[in-house]
Amino acid sequence: MKTFTLDVEYECDFALFGLVSSTRDYTLAWALNRALRLRLIRQPELLLNLLSRGRLVFTHYLHATETLTFRLLRNRSIAPSNLKKPFLAPDIKEYDYLLAVSNGCGALADEELLQQLAALDIVQYVCQFDPNTLKYKENLIL
Repeated sequence: MKTFTLDVEYECDFALFGLVSSTRDYTLAWALNRALRLRLIRQPELLLNLLSRGRLVFTHYLHATETLTFRLLRNRSIAPSNLKKPFLAPDIKEYDYLLAVSNGCGALADEELLQQLAALDIVQYVCQFDPNTLKYKENLIL
């Protein structure tokens, strides 16, 4: 019997920022709302079921307009897990939060946004990534 495998390549069309911050997710969302004039609203938790290895649960905040979408995701699972790497993006596990921005332009273009995020007191470090180079980029496609 022949078996076929389906190989799917996803193309990520958003900017991805990794944030190091020791604050709670709701505090970071509030600070981003004030600094960037957004309205990040908590969404139902993002669940990743890993078949026999258990499930991972991540907090998720969303700001969406017709032209702009911001997603703030916690990188580490909030549910207990037996996995060695209970992360949404294990490639960049050093970052506490991930911020995905779609269609950012003008005052929220990548360079300006990077500077605004770095200027926040509660953010210790911020870095921009190309999501297409990440091994587990499928986890970031919502």
